[in-house]
Amino acid sequence: MKLGKLTKLTAAATLTAMASMPAAGVEVARSVFGTLPDGRAVPSVTLTNRHGVAVTVIGWGAAIQSLVMPDRNGHRADVALGYAALKDYLGHPQYFGATVGRFANRIAGARFTLDGNAYQVPVNDGPNSLHGGTAGFDKQLWTVVDTAGGASGHVTLRHVSVDGEQGYPGTLTVDATYTLGEDDRLTIEYRATTDRPTIVNVTNHSYWNLGGEGSTPGAMGHLVTIAADSYLPTNATAIPTGEVRPVAGTAFDFRTPHAVGERVRDATDQQLVFGRGYDHNWIVGRTVTADEHLMARAVDPASGRGFELWSNQPGLQFYSGNFLDGTSAGKAKRIYRGGDAIVFEPQIFPDTPNQPAFGLARLAPGEVYRNVMTYRLSWGAAR
Repeated sequence: MKLGKLTKLTAAATLTAMASMPAAGVEVARSVFGTLPDGRAVPSVTLTNRHGVAVTVIGWGAAIQSLVMPDRNGHRADVALGYAALKDYLGHPQYFGATVGRFANRIAGARFTLDGNAYQVPVNDGPNSLHGGTAGFDKQLWTVVDTAGGASGHVTLRHVSVDGEQGYPGTLTVDATYTLGEDDRLTIEYRATTDRPTIVNVTNHSYWNLGGEGSTPGAMGHLVTIAADSYLPTNATAIPTGEVRPVAGTAFDFRTPHAVGERVRDATDQQLVFGRGYDHNWIVGRTVTADEHLMARAVDPASGRGFELWSNQPGLQFYSGNFLDGTSAGKAKRIYRGGDAIVFEPQIFPDTPNQPAFGLARLAPGEVYRNVMTYRLSWGAAR
């Protein structure tokens, strides 16, 4: 970065920001984000690298509360939607940055059968169950079990979901590990084990506005690429119909970059009418893989901020923030409205427990569930 190409104000701001960054390695800072009504403290852990990237993870919902990164001119901004205070996470839950499960996305009719036994889970999205129910993983206090700094820094949080929690069988122990490297990669890894057969689909639900979470243009100008030739159309309640539909010739074709807002309001596409925009699962693969593969890219042309998203999952839920309804004010004190952010959720396919053609959601004792996703952050400047 050549300071001579910046204004004096920008240069001063950049130098101030750089002064607060670690000289080398990723630093870890722990604090308390707030206190729950029952007196339990909610931990907060911030990982910061020397390029000015800083991610803060809180124990409530094992959520990303903020992600600060520079733009092409060195201006740092928080690009993750969220709240400044715990009371807002409790009073106006929106899945901001949260870990969602035990089964992310939707289960049709809020019921499923496993090993011949029928299970009922909470109805919280029309006739269906969404993101684990009314008190899913996003509404649980996770425990910080490990932190470390160095060439990369990480924090691991744990939640033990007891047998019968939200109607799901088996006691499930889930670890969420957030790792930030000096290579500007932010990795989220979920691992889970169970003491009896159950279903599992855990993912992260961060809302991204790469211009800054309080910036007025929102995210509809973001250029998005999705590495998928097909997607899963849904019925009017957002449950996949079972059809696998090619993206070619449709508003769902992101194989080359498109601005999100370019086609999101196409009223001639019934799928966009059903979802009030994009809220669908793209088929990147057919099975969970050992290694990560490219899922998507997103770039904000104005700031240069962007990322590639890699994961080992077969499906990618892409959501264009359609249901942000002006009832929540974020960290910049700006009301969040539809289109102010986009969400990418690597996962197995929605309603898999009820649709055998989609594969398996079953986890048995002795097995390890694993969902890993990596954001390769960039900001259009040589470093």
